[in-house]
Amino acid sequence: MAKIERPTNLPLISEQLAQFVAGVHCTDIPADVRERARYLMLDAVGIAFASTKFEYARRALDGYASLDKGNAIVVGMNERLTVRDSAAMNGVLIHGLDYDDTHLEGVMHVSSSCFPCAYGMAQQTAGSGSDLLLGYILGIEVAARLGKASHGRFLEAGFHMSGTLSAFSSSLAAGRMMGLTAEQLVMAQGIALSTMPSCSRQYNQEGAWTKRLHPGGGAAAGITAAGLARHGYVGPRATYEGVYGVYATHMAELSKTCDLTLATAGLGSVWETMRVAIKPMPACHLVHACSDAAVVLARQHNLQAHDIASIRALVPPDALFVVCEPVAKRRRPVNSYAAQFSVQYAVACSLMRGRFGFRELEEDMYTNPAILALADKVEYESDPHSGHPVHFSGEVIITLKDGRVLSHREQINRGCADRPLPARDIIGKFMENTGLVIPKSRAEQIRDAILSIDQTQDLKPLHALLHGAGKSSASDSG
Repeated sequence: MAKIERPTNLPLISEQLAQFVAGVHCTDIPADVRERARYLMLDAVGIAFASTKFEYARRALDGYASLDKGNAIVVGMNERLTVRDSAAMNGVLIHGLDYDDTHLEGVMHVSSSCFPCAYGMAQQTAGSGSDLLLGYILGIEVAARLGKASHGRFLEAGFHMSGTLSAFSSSLAAGRMMGLTAEQLVMAQGIALSTMPSCSRQYNQEGAWTKRLHPGGGAAAGITAAGLARHGYVGPRATYEGVYGVYATHMAELSKTCDLTLATAGLGSVWETMRVAIKPMPACHLVHACSDAAVVLARQHNLQAHDIASIRALVPPDALFVVCEPVAKRRRPVNSYAAQFSVQYAVACSLMRGRFGFRELEEDMYTNPAILALADKVEYESDPHSGHPVHFSGEVIITLKDGRVLSHREQINRGCADRPLPARDIIGKFMENTGLVIPKSRAEQIRDAILSIDQTQDLKPLHALLHGAGKSSASDSG
């Protein structure tokens, strides 16, 4: 087991995080951070509504509802579940389309665990809008830092940390909303070390649905841990640094590359919420820059597939085993989820279609012979000038049959902190997503409610707006 070194003169990470979470109030958070969080929340809720159209959402809801019912809301769906199951289900809805936000340096999908956790607890505790926003932001701040400490290498070790690590951030967010003391919050994190989901990346090899379960599963695990801590259950303290802490057990020798000082760096002064990237397209963030580059080339040069001899995609170094390999499977996606994780398909589709959206994830697209023939021409290599992990850079280089070479580079990916989507685009994405299932007037009410959330004492009107309208059974059509 790899040994993780830490400065001996500092409190344990769990103690530092607990003290921070226990002591912060919503008014302590800078106004621009609160504003950013409201837009992140709006984005997450819009995606959740869009997800209700899809089979995986109906199957998941049927599964959870068959186990138990409760009073907690599932966004856009008609059933109510227990608080923990609603958190898990809302996580499926937010993460299911792979359209949800990402803290790039932490390689963490944050809203798909932090919103389900905070929203579930706001219902459980009858909290105000500022309580909900505070829990949400605290979850993001912790999740992002825990991801940064690993340099994203949980993925290389075979685990999807957006679920694994979100158990700890959720234990703190839920614990704060329950009113836990700092010592109880330390215990909650230790208990989460045993309640957390493993979140194996085997889904990536098979195009399975299980990745969608991970962030919400982490939220539910964190709520469980906080509840146990509230009633005096004892957990370990060295949750992160310990010989059998989360980094050592899940990363093994890779844990030697961790920088655990990043787990607490800048608490209360540097706000990682501002570094969360909103996705402009429904695909893995690692393919975005290459997809955008391909779109630019297609539009600038009016490219035709039969004129192209070869294509090279330059991708971030950590993207190779996520969206490029194994090559045969990436070039022949078996379903829409596999298509979202294929740089070969994304580049080919973007060149031929001039875009990459929901339509390009339908079966007649990812099985289209012409698109697949072009995907066969896409080779890839690690980008020597990548801005990773701060930016998920990408470049596409096309050699035409007449010998000309065309290229376009996206050094700073669209939607990240240094090239953020403007508010109107975030709202536009929300309206487009919600427009799939609810009337525009209702979507506008939800928009206004979320963008003023910290001015809201009573969340019951928001609960009413978020409840219902989706399909409630896997047997439903649509």
